[in-house]
Amino acid sequence: MPLDISAARPDPALLDLPWSVPLEEWPTDLIAALPRGISRHVVRFARLSGGIVAVKEIKADLARAEYQLLRQLRRLDLPCVEPLAVVSGRTTPDGTPLDACLVTRHLQFSLPYRALFSQNLRADTTARLADALAVLLARLHLAGFFWGDVSLSNTLFRRDAGAFSAYLVDAETGELHDSLSTGQREHDLDLAQVNIAGEMMDLAAAGVLPEELDPIEVSHEIIERYRGLWQELTGDEWFGVGERWRVDERIRRLNVLGFDVDELAITTDLDGTHLRIEPKVVDAGHHSRRLLRLTGLDVEENQARRLLNDLDSYRAAMDRQGDDESLVAHDWLSRVYEPTARAIPRELRAKLEPAEIFHEILEHRWYMAERVGHDVPIEDAIAEYLREVLPSKPDEQSVLGTDTQMLPVVDKEME
Repeated sequence: MPLDISAARPDPALLDLPWSVPLEEWPTDLIAALPRGISRHVVRFARLSGGIVAVKEIKADLARAEYQLLRQLRRLDLPCVEPLAVVSGRTTPDGTPLDACLVTRHLQFSLPYRALFSQNLRADTTARLADALAVLLARLHLAGFFWGDVSLSNTLFRRDAGAFSAYLVDAETGELHDSLSTGQREHDLDLAQVNIAGEMMDLAAAGVLPEELDPIEVSHEIIERYRGLWQELTGDEWFGVGERWRVDERIRRLNVLGFDVDELAITTDLDGTHLRIEPKVVDAGHHSRRLLRLTGLDVEENQARRLLNDLDSYRAAMDRQGDDESLVAHDWLSRVYEPTARAIPRELRAKLEPAEIFHEILEHRWYMAERVGHDVPIEDAIAEYLREVLPSKPDEQSVLGTDTQMLPVVDKEME
């Protein structure tokens, strides 16, 4: 059987990879030393055309189905890895059939949860991971996606202005519908609670889970955070006709959570004394879309919120509240953000994303001002941060040097 490569935008360099060799035997000179999560399949990170791709060995029909599903999720602008190709028809030189491979683009500056915990995270960081996973699951459910295998292992995390953003990695068991029933959502939540509790127990057994954290409580907390977010995003509420300001209040609350409301359903009761408001169309990315429109910067949601706050501070400091917002944003970009990004030495740029470094510099500037008791020029904050803070951070762009496969695994079926 001839080798078959299916890709929307095929890269000729794919032909140079050793598809006639089982994935677990690929030569080390092709493999990128990235931390891997737990997977039931063989997964390797390979160098391709100056970048890095994730290659998963899987049955051909499953590979094609997951490839198409990931493409659909990307078209819906949902946070997931980018599918590049399905390679099937693989055989060894002696004709022995090999499973197909699904190829996805490596998500730069992302980390599996086991690599994050191996960095001795504080207990409150676990709450941020819980928030990120709850937001991811709510976004997927809003779009009609039934995950079927919700877990930390099937998720990648990127730093997002002190918080985290979560991305779906494994969609093998997923299904996309027009909308989900309550039963489908509850089934995903049941799976999440069991899987996450097991993963937390795995970390506890490895000695990397903070002692004050209970694995069962962590999994329960994620579910509770999801339920609260889902109620805010989709729940309806009644209020008096004289309280119409609560419509704007509801929209503002959703904006603070990072969601836009494109459509609302507002109805009255029989005697017309009460109104009911129910969000009908809710889209994530409120702050990131605004920042992209103003500056062209495409960053995570919390990073966008942080940068917009600094833009607002700049506007006030320059006494330009009456000027056109886009003009002020252009000046802030050229006079504040871009000079800061250019100041990062080339050898340190793989540490964190530029927007995350900018956020950390702003935080460092605040701590410096608190220490000395007065405002500190951003140039001083940049210099001290680049000298004393950034060099000690691990590289998160691609190669982290953290072998998460060495951590003990409780669930042997997932190895």
